Formats: sequence, C-alpha cells, structure tokens
Amino acid sequence: MSNATPTLPEAMQRAVAAYEHGRLGEADELARAILGVRPDYFDALHLIAVINARQRRLDEALAGYDCALAVQRDHAGVLCNRGVTLHDLRRFDEALASYDRALAVQPDYAEALFNRGITLQELKRFDEALASYDRALVLRPTYAEAFSNRGNTLHELKRFDEALASYDRALALRPDHAGAFSNRGNTLHELKRFDEALASYDRALALQPDHAGAFYNRGMTLHELKRFDEALVSYDRAVAVQPDHAEALCNRGNVLLDLKRFDEALASYERAVAVRPNYTEALCNRGMALRELKRPGEALASYDRALATRPDHVEAFYCRGVVLRELKRLDEALASYDQALALQPDYFDALNNRGVTLHELKRFPEALASYDRALAVRPDYAPALTNRGVTLHQLRRLDEALVCYDYALAVNPGYVDGHFNKSLLQLLKGDYDVGWREYEWRRWKEENLTLFKRDFTQSLWLGQTAIEGKTILLHSEQGFGDTIQFCRYAPLVAERGARVLLEVPVQLKDLMTSLAGVAEIIAAPDKPPDFDLHCPLPSLPLALATRIESIPARVPYFTVAPEILGRWTNAVGPERNLRIGLVWSGSSAHKGDAIRSISLRSLLPLVDLDAEFVSLQKEVRGDDLATLKERDDIVHFGDKLETFADTAAVIANLDLVISVDTSVAHLAGALAKPVWVLLPFLPDFRWLLDREDSPWYPTARLFRQQAPGDWSGVIRRVVIELEKLLQVCAERVSA
Repeated sequence: MSNATPTLPEAMQRAVAAYEHGRLGEADELARAILGVRPDYFDALHLIAVINARQRRLDEALAGYDCALAVQRDHAGVLCNRGVTLHDLRRFDEALASYDRALAVQPDYAEALFNRGITLQELKRFDEALASYDRALVLRPTYAEAFSNRGNTLHELKRFDEALASYDRALALRPDHAGAFSNRGNTLHELKRFDEALASYDRALALQPDHAGAFYNRGMTLHELKRFDEALVSYDRAVAVQPDHAEALCNRGNVLLDLKRFDEALASYERAVAVRPNYTEALCNRGMALRELKRPGEALASYDRALATRPDHVEAFYCRGVVLRELKRLDEALASYDQALALQPDYFDALNNRGVTLHELKRFPEALASYDRALAVRPDYAPALTNRGVTLHQLRRLDEALVCYDYALAVNPGYVDGHFNKSLLQLLKGDYDVGWREYEWRRWKEENLTLFKRDFTQSLWLGQTAIEGKTILLHSEQGFGDTIQFCRYAPLVAERGARVLLEVPVQLKDLMTSLAGVAEIIAAPDKPPDFDLHCPLPSLPLALATRIESIPARVPYFTVAPEILGRWTNAVGPERNLRIGLVWSGSSAHKGDAIRSISLRSLLPLVDLDAEFVSLQKEVRGDDLATLKERDDIVHFGDKLETFADTAAVIANLDLVISVDTSVAHLAGALAKPVWVLLPFLPDFRWLLDREDSPWYPTARLFRQQAPGDWSGVIRRVVIELEKLLQVCAERVSA
C-alpha cells in the first residue's frame, strides 16, 4: 500500500468527486490546498468559483471566474458560468458580453446560447432571445430546456399557439418536466382554455408536489373562473411551499378582496409588501382593501407608495382618484384621473369617473365630453352611457338622457343604474306607468343593497294577488319624507281586506298612530309580529297602479294627539301675527343635499317681513346657528322637537310652512297645512316638472329655480307672494 503524496491532478480529481457528491466544503478545501501549492492552477480556481456560485456567494464567484480567466483567457466554460453569475447579479448587459465571448471561442456551445436566451428574455428582448434558443436547438435538437424556455419567449410575444407547440416538444423529450407543464398551463390560460390549463398545472404538481409556481398559476386560473375558494386554497399551497412568494400573497389578497373578506385581504397584501417593500401591485391593491375598510387616508398613502415605486402605474392613479372623489376632494380626484389618462388615454374607467367628478363639480359640458371620450373607446360601456344620461338629466335635456338610458339597457339589460335612473326620469315626467315599474330596480342598486335588503322569508306583494284575510307588513325603506309620503297607501291596502302592520323609524311612530287602516305600528328595528306578505312603502304606488290622476291625495291623513298638541300650543304661545314655519336645509348626509339645501341667511329677506317666524329645523349647521343667534325674531326649538309628532304639533300652530325639499315639507302637506316648497332647477321626481301645484299635496305651492343654483330668484318670488299674503291678512284684520 502506497502512502505517496497525490499529484496535483489526482488531488483535483478528488476535489471534483467531492463536489459531484455534494460535499462542497471538502471540495473547496481540496481545491484551496492545490492553490497553496500552485496559485495559478486553473481547474482549482474554476472549481472554487463554481462552489461559491452554488452557495450564492455571487460576488466571490465572479471574482473567482475572473481569476481563472486571468490564467486561461478564452475558456468557453468559465465565460459561460461567469455569464450565469452576472445574470444572477442582474448585471444583464455584462452577462450577455460574457456569453458572446464564450460563443466567439466555441460557436457550437449550446448551453451558452441557452443561457444567453434567458438573459435576453429578462431584458424583454424577446425576438433576440427566441433566435438564441433556436440556434441552441439547431446544435442540440433534443434540448428539452431550450424548447421549454423557447415556449416562454413565444408566450411573451403572444404567439400562443407556437408557444404551446414548443412546450409539447419539450414534454415529448422529457415527460417529467414539471416546469414545462406549468408554463404550458399559462399559455392555455391565455388562450381561455381554462380546463386544459388546470389539467396541465395538475400534471406539473403530480410530478413535483412542491412546485410553488404551478400552485400559483393554478390559483390564477381558478380565480379567472371565479372559483374563489379553490383559488384561495391553491395560493395557500404556493405560500406553504414558498412563504416569500410575494406574487402568490398578492393574488391571494385579490381573491379575498373578491370574497369581500377585506381584513384578510389587507393582511395578505401586508405580507406581500413585507417580502417585497416596493411591490407596486401589492401596494395598489392594499389601497383597494383599505378603501373597502373605510380607511381612505391609509388607502391614499398606499397608492402614493405604489406611485413612488412606479410613477407610471396607471391603476394607482385611477384608484387614488376614486378615493379622493369619495373624500369630496374633487379637484385632486380630477388631477389624478388626468394623470392616469396621460399615461393611458383610452382608459375608459378613468374617463367615466372623470366625467362623474366633473358632474359633481357642476362642470356639465366637460363631463359630457369625458363620457363621450369613454364611449369612443367602448361604445357599449353601460356605466358611461348611464352617467352621460344623468348629466343630460341634470341639464333637463330629458329626451337625450332617456336615449342614453335606453341604449345602456339595450347593451346590458340587467344594468341596475340604467333602470333606476330611467325610473327617476319617467316619474319626473309623470310617466307613472313605466316609472313605478322601473323604480323597483332601486332596491338592487349597490349602495342600497345593505340599506334596503330585508331577509324576509314571506313573499313580496306588488299588487299581483288578492290579500283579503292576509296580514301584510308595510315597511319604511328610505328617508322620513318618503315614509310620510307613501304611508298614505296603508288605508287603501286595508280596504282590500288585509290586516296592515306598519314598520317605521322610531321618530315617526307617534305620528303614525293617527293613520287610518293600520292595525299595529312597529318601531324599527323591533321585530314585527307574524305576517303573510310584505311590501316596502315606496313600492305601493306600483302595487296599487298609481297614475297622476289616481294619486290618493285626501289630506290630512295625520292628526296630532291632543296632549302633544296642547303642550306645543303652550310652547309656541299666542299668535300675534301671521305665523310661518321655516326649513332651510335637510340632512347633510343626503346625496342631493348640496342642490336642495340653502343657508338661513338666504331666507332673511323673508324674515324681515312683518310676520312671526318659527324654525322647524332640528339639525342646524354652524353658519346657520350663528345666524340664529344674531336674530331674536326667529323662534327656534331645536332638539326639543324629539319626534315628528312634536314637529306636527308645532305645524298645527302655524299658518304657513316654507320649506326646501325635506321631510317637513311632506309632513306639512300630509297635515293639510299650506306649504310653500322651494325646489332646485332639477327637482326630485315627486315634484314633477313645470307646475306650481302638487298632485300629492293639495295645499302645497311650488317655487322652482329657473336656472341651476338660482336660489335668489326663488327667494324674490317668495318675498313677493308673502307680501301679498300679508296684505290680504292685514285687510282682513282691518275689515
């Protein structure tokens, strides 16, 4: 047995054998020992560099390759491996130069051509990458990896059928190529062949059960198929295999967003951003989750972070505009939409929402132009058609608005907003036949689904069946004014032989006790007793086939309980002059409050007349409160008006009520008290068009704006008419 010291070639053989058996430390030690004897030993320098690359010590690996090349300048293998390391360091141009040097030395070097293709693909130079893979395949026609990567490049070039053929060639050569099956699934996904895509992902996972990419891609296809729960499971499997898979975490959040599990979606986006702090899509989608969670300030911050990472991210500008509009920061919202459109001029969602924002800014011609731009891109875009109709509606170009609504419904017959807005237009015009039928779509508007949804197991009654002997629940659905207006139908329902239960907000319960035909009143949210059928109050005009000429307008349909009336008669005190109630604003939460409410200061020309004035306001805003404190000639009860029965009792002690379009106007009309209603240029549908009277309230007189926003003209006419009334009263007294 010989104990002779091994020669350097023998030591090198041992080092290579150790490397091939995975004993990297031993291989490294042997190679370094060789270099201790001969510092320029090429194979040892190369092996140490390869070991460093395998252990992801990339800078050391690159230095090692350079040392090897200093010894043997034109070694194609070292140049190729050096290119791989430069690629991994994301120094792509240098990687290409290294591959090109290798190929200059060895033109038939298939691996160098293959790796060169990978780097070109990373640089999105797809045509050049394809040419590089093709050259590799000419040299080695059985190169399965090259066929697979060639498929990836063809996929990026959107040459999907050719990509599919390339994956199939790879799989014919290597049927156990899990990556090729996974990527083949991606191409089938793009071709909308979703079931085949899923089958391809499943083949990949059968071969490699821990293939995170296949789980991720499978999740995307299931998401596309709206199989959300299965998609979530697939993303969870991807993350279980690869906890730092940022894309899977982000897309998992997208599924949770679709499932309306917003807190969980946010947590998933947070994990994605923790893995990759500058992940633009995750930051943008995180903003969407925060918006849904009603955390708009944080949503804006998330969009801003997304834009800091990618200033050309169109979706982030768009979503930022949505939040700013919801915050009523309309000018900023408009600027954000404009930034999105500067990047993508045909972004029809941004054009549509820009139109909505311009509408809210009352820049109606510009809003129409924005909708027209959206419709030039997508003529069948129902939201833009409907919103264009809403702007034309606001301008009282009603025939044109109706054309827009009808076109929207022609392209999307189930479009809720189209039906609802058409109903408002037809009701405003007095076409009650179409209007009430279309008005039923109100209950399916997105913002009304929670507000109006009732989980009754009993059937909805809309007049289609006999109700004699049945118990029916009539229930409030919208504001106080709607309830006061439509509760008039309760006696008519009772006349059909039904036992009528009436559910109303607690503030209206005392008032409703005097309504004829009602067996029992329930104050929401108390549980009603058993009933057979139900009907929302605003659906009763449809159920009872109401037309203009058949509106049940017998007033009063309320009376005030004597004890409440007596208490408020004492509070109001003896009448010394014509006594007038004033209401100048409604709820600030009302969607149309900006066009229907005015300031108390606007009404002071009335208050300066020789009459007594009583404020019927419950909610008083800051500026109006200051005006009230300046005037000692307006009696104000404020929070002492606890219920509508209290307000009704005060109204009973008045001669006239002057009100903007609020619930008090309805209450005065229902009590048969003279009421002058101040209306905007485009009024609510119930006041109809171009008439001074109301078929709903015989004692009402309507004062309408003659131009949008022109309250001063309305007030001037009211002052003139009030002066006439005061003159008549004075003449009666003197007579």
